[in-house]
Amino acid sequence: MTESYEKAAVEASKSPDTIETNVLEAMDYAYQSKRDIAITIKQPEYTSVCPMTGLPDMGCITIEYVPARTIIELKSLKYYLLQYRNVGIFYENIVNRILDDLVSVLMPKKMTVIGDFTARGGITTMVTASYEDGV
Repeated sequence: MTESYEKAAVEASKSPDTIETNVLEAMDYAYQSKRDIAITIKQPEYTSVCPMTGLPDMGCITIEYVPARTIIELKSLKYYLLQYRNVGIFYENIVNRILDDLVSVLMPKKMTVIGDFTARGGITTMVTASYEDGV
């Protein structure tokens, strides 16, 4: 009986292909010619779905970056991250996908995305992916 529930949950999850980046909005960084700044954004209520079991995955997504010309509009980032709620995706793919999407929109000097996921069966997972312009 458990297998049929697990199968139904997996089938109900969405594909990562459903994530749309066009909701992300970049704004001009007004001090780009004066100084670099470090921006840290945390989403402590991140959720997605395990593609193997269909069970919910939860954690904190931290985005750290040094902008070049643009910064992320936070409401658009919130709506972007909410799209993952019913998506079946592995932790490593989540972090890399978010990094790739944000780098393509913002073109920052550098960026790091950290996924600190809550314990499953007594095991916690933290995944970090980084980008640096020109490297």
